[in-house]
Amino acid sequence: MNESKCPVPREQQPTNEFIELSKSKIFSWPKTKKSLIYILAKFWVGAFLLFLVISSGSVYFKSSLLKYILLSLFSSLSIPLFITIRLYLGWNHIFKRLTSEKVEYEESGWYDGQVWEKPLVLREKEILIASIEVKPILRNLIQILSIISVLALSGILIFQYNIF
Repeated sequence: MNESKCPVPREQQPTNEFIELSKSKIFSWPKTKKSLIYILAKFWVGAFLLFLVISSGSVYFKSSLLKYILLSLFSSLSIPLFITIRLYLGWNHIFKRLTSEKVEYEESGWYDGQVWEKPLVLREKEILIASIEVKPILRNLIQILSIISVLALSGILIFQYNIF
């Protein structure tokens, strides 16, 4: 953005917010789908081990080792699910800021919200950034969220109807 014409503070400009989010250690995970799946799998295994320890105190599951392991496996999906939801919310916020016609900002931080309408050239540039950079990330996150949700719901159904 041309700083002489743009009243929006530099750190609140959508393009700069996108750059900062891209540089962030956690929010850069979804840039490649394989790396995100690998990281989420690590969290899932770590959470599985933690949930094994937590579930080991249950008298109910001492009688069935299979139920004990499956409960830990399916409940540990909550950790990757929450991480993926957080990543999605952050990237979706940036996507909306990049594609909107107007930018909401605060000059002093005292909730004195202002609105600035983007010029056409800037709007086209930011829409291009959103469609090329951010949209594939959101698509990957939605696919991963769908997979995790299906796995978690199948676990709930298995326990709800005592299939095993």
